[in-house]
Amino acid sequence: MNFLAHIYLSGPDENLIVGNFLADFISNKEVAKLPASFQKGVQMHRQIDSFTDKHPMVKQSAKRLHAAHGKYAPVILDVFHDFLLAQNWGKYSSQSLELFAADVYEVLLRHLPIMPEFLHDRLPRMIADDWLVRYGTEDGLRFTFSRVKLRSSAPQFFENAVESLATYYHEFDEEFNAFFPDVIAEVNPGLGLLLSA
Repeated sequence: MNFLAHIYLSGPDENLIVGNFLADFISNKEVAKLPASFQKGVQMHRQIDSFTDKHPMVKQSAKRLHAAHGKYAPVILDVFHDFLLAQNWGKYSSQSLELFAADVYEVLLRHLPIMPEFLHDRLPRMIADDWLVRYGTEDGLRFTFSRVKLRSSAPQFFENAVESLATYYHEFDEEFNAFFPDVIAEVNPGLGLLLSA
């Protein structure tokens, strides 16, 4: 999954939010230098990734993408999952996505001094683009895939990714909503209790 889902699964714990966000940006050596409370967020990020990769609904979704997108199907699905979470946000949070994102941006900026130097410029730009909310739009999807294509050695596999989502939207949406409660129960069951309250 991508940033929105990872941060959502951290719950309200600021240290988990920051560690979960940092996990994709820092090396194992750098993780070891973080305070233990932030390391837990990195560990949660990896637990989420491991559970997601093995889940039968996720495998089913990725298989549907494989013919058109090859080995990059799981990467594309990660981005789809954030889009689908945004589309289904009301099922998983009583707070609006816009308010959730604003709270997260405040947390991340507050902890910017402990982040790698390159994030001191990049994170404010991400926030200025309102990237967590933008994931839930077609424009956001297209922008994300355009950036991924620039970094990929096989950009052709990201062509028509948004069209693949549109073609099988109902199936992807059903599979996401079958999978996401399971990952909540696995990594942060307290979120499930909040939802059922």
